[in-house]
Amino acid sequence: MSQELERVYTIPLGKVLLSPDNRRAKRAINMIKEFARRHMKNEDIRIEEDVSHVIWERGIRSPPRKIRVRMTRT
Repeated sequence: MSQELERVYTIPLGKVLLSPDNRRAKRAINMIKEFARRHMKNEDIRIEEDVSHVIWERGIRSPPRKIRVRMTRT
């Protein structure tokens, strides 16, 4: 029996606005990774390409304020 865990989270990214505007999307990616480490109790975090596209679609200066993601731990 494998211990596969799947949850859906809404990650607030409002603190991204505290960083300089030319680093906001990078910080958003790092915040998603930190959130996943804390909630999924795993150090090996991989972000899928779709999530990355959602963060970067409006450019580096204006990532979304929150994002809804499905996390899976295998």
